[in-house]
Amino acid sequence: MSPVICFGQQPCGFFPRRYLVAKIRTARRLQGELGGEIVYFCHDSDHDPRETQTILRDRRTGAAVLLNFPFENKLQRKFSPLFLKRVPAGWRDHTARQLPVYVEEPWVDAFRTNPASTVAGFCLEMYQRMGLLNGIRVVRSGDPAVRRTACDVANFFVDVPYQGEIVRARPAAGAWRLHEGGEAYLDLPLTEFTKEQVSPTRDTRLRWMQSVVHCTHYVAGPGEQAYLHPEEAPDIVFSPRDPIDRSDEAYTDFPA
Repeated sequence: MSPVICFGQQPCGFFPRRYLVAKIRTARRLQGELGGEIVYFCHDSDHDPRETQTILRDRRTGAAVLLNFPFENKLQRKFSPLFLKRVPAGWRDHTARQLPVYVEEPWVDAFRTNPASTVAGFCLEMYQRMGLLNGIRVVRSGDPAVRRTACDVANFFVDVPYQGEIVRARPAAGAWRLHEGGEAYLDLPLTEFTKEQVSPTRDTRLRWMQSVVHCTHYVAGPGEQAYLHPEEAPDIVFSPRDPIDRSDEAYTDFPA
């Protein structure tokens, strides 16, 4: 069987965090040693708006700034999956005017001309334009075809309509439950659903992903190693990602 080398990550900033670049480099190193293909399992079903926070540094002073997408309303910001959070009109041009302080002109141009209309799509398009995903197959957890193929899992989220948005809710106590923070929850009436609406929780993501990707090797970051269940996938060889400095900051080196 030809090796399938996989790494997983939510869209992690419109310029990717450096730990994603480290995963990509680790996967390419393994491919050089083993052959086979590389798969990026993009968990764009995640709904946490903090995932796309982007930390850039002033090219002259080194001062850090945190940027993120704005959101059209509170409901979308807190509960819609990343593949459905919409890029507001005007944000792209407004942010592009700020970027020359932080990144070189090719990255500014790539950002300004990025046509994607959703947060996850915008991030992925930037990673492509930066050359980071050349030769890498991308599998998205929000893709209905992927969801139809995936196995059933005991713990999951379901994308359901609510007040004009699609929100990512968990089944609990006979309702669809949205976690509002702390001990606060909002319960929605249970409705019928299909596999195209289902995505895994953190604890079931590995088995769900593997039922689609069928990888032989998986590159895991330190955070993932704390919650992955390797015993659920004895056919996978797990490899820690290579170290990288300032791992939470955005990758803006040139060339890619």
